[in-house]
Amino acid sequence: MRVASFNINGIKARLPRLLEWLEETRPSVACLQEIKTQDEGFPASEFEKIGYRAIWHGQKGFNGVAILADGADPVEVQRGLAGEPEDEHSRYIEADVFGVRVACIYLPNGNPQPGPKFDYKLRWMDRLRSRMREIAAEEVPAVVIGDYNVVPNDCDVWSAAAMAPDALMQPASRDAYRRLLHDGWTDALAMHNPQGGIWTFWDYQAGAWQRDHGFRIDHALLSPELADRLAGCGVDKEYRGREKASDHAPVWVALRE
Repeated sequence: MRVASFNINGIKARLPRLLEWLEETRPSVACLQEIKTQDEGFPASEFEKIGYRAIWHGQKGFNGVAILADGADPVEVQRGLAGEPEDEHSRYIEADVFGVRVACIYLPNGNPQPGPKFDYKLRWMDRLRSRMREIAAEEVPAVVIGDYNVVPNDCDVWSAAAMAPDALMQPASRDAYRRLLHDGWTDALAMHNPQGGIWTFWDYQAGAWQRDHGFRIDHALLSPELADRLAGCGVDKEYRGREKASDHAPVWVALRE
């Protein structure tokens, strides 16, 4: 069973690339971020043509998350996070799929920092931790996967010095991420690549892709019940190099049944 995540950076603009990736790699579950469409504009029928069924939480022009399952209906558990009723951003959706609890997240970027956007990021991370603790208390096999907008360590970025002022690299962001790990969740890519040097994002600017100036911000955190089933993980890097690509590459975890 393969659970994958892809920040598609606009589902309408990149639908051909997305369908291409789904058909070529055939993940059991695909979590999408930055779909950037209202609910009624989500192209569910296009996915149904190739055997995927979906749930989604959209928003006009920004954000938006979705969970696709190959030949099955994801059973929605929750959309959005508790703790801030006025928060209308579509950044979280959670479902039961193939016996696994899957949470798809698009964590706030937080730039510019300091400022209200960074404060919102940290509050959102606290709310995410609360929800992840609730999931952990259920003792179900679970994965919280998506764009975390946090570079966990200096080995996860092409140049720590160049990125030092960024919200993705701030001690407060990293501390909030580490708290999730200390709660018992496993960072799959970090466990399999302790030396770092694995990127999931390359900016469109300054020839970042051509120069391999990337960093790792897309993560899959596994509950103890699921970490024991981890058979492999990786980044589908080649898809970042295709025409009209997203600035992210898909990440995935392979799980023993």
